[in-house]
Amino acid sequence: MATGTEAIETALKALGAVPDDQLDIAEAALLMAALDRPMADIGPYRRHLNDVVGAVTKEEAGAEAAPRALTLASVIAGEYGYRGDNETYEDPANADLMRVIERRMGLPVALGILYIHAGRAQGWRVDGLDFPGHFLIRVEGEDGSLVLDPFHMGRIADPPIMNELLRRISGEQELRPEHVRPMRAREVLLRLANNIKARAWKGGDVDRAATMLERMLMVAPDFAPAWRELGMVEEKRGRIRQSIIATERFLVLSGSEGASLEAQAFLHHIRRQLN
Repeated sequence: MATGTEAIETALKALGAVPDDQLDIAEAALLMAALDRPMADIGPYRRHLNDVVGAVTKEEAGAEAAPRALTLASVIAGEYGYRGDNETYEDPANADLMRVIERRMGLPVALGILYIHAGRAQGWRVDGLDFPGHFLIRVEGEDGSLVLDPFHMGRIADPPIMNELLRRISGEQELRPEHVRPMRAREVLLRLANNIKARAWKGGDVDRAATMLERMLMVAPDFAPAWRELGMVEEKRGRIRQSIIATERFLVLSGSEGASLEAQAFLHHIRRQLN
């Protein structure tokens, strides 16, 4: 069992090295959360996830999308009481899977990981959707698919509901294909961690922002935007050599000419600070 910061980081980096379709999304999210409580026993959280999987399995939902979707919602939201946190939405605990399990509430993406984990454990195709500002999931069956909203007790999010969410959250008026793009497991984990990182930035906690960027890079070591942002954070922390290393890594990974030119100018700026 991974206990202690070094052991947890080693386990998380090992997950970061596996192919995306083999990545255990719930285990990675637990390890990311455990880094804030490195001496805590992760075992009870893993057992809880196994209990949720077992409860879904027991329902024998079959091969069609609707029974699968309704089973996930009835078990996760109904039997176990998971719901969105409307009262303290900005609380970073809502993006910490250990705290989400303890409190039975969280952000859409954290709750969505529970649905994805429980569904995929059945051999079902369950994906997170890249919906702006409000994470949704799609459950597939032999007869098609259904979109669920994990924040609202796993309700079915049909096109009218998605259009209303889109207008309310992002101000956009038209549902487009990119709004329902299936996300890879790493993208979901990055979205989860980004919630904590963004709140740290907003609150002026540069050290916490750096910590979350480092965790993002453990699970997605080739994610160029995080290297770029880490370079800027390290410069703000006065860690110039670390800023140079992160920015150089971004330049190796970046496929954007414009972003690379901007990063090269930044790199020139911070190198001068060493002289």
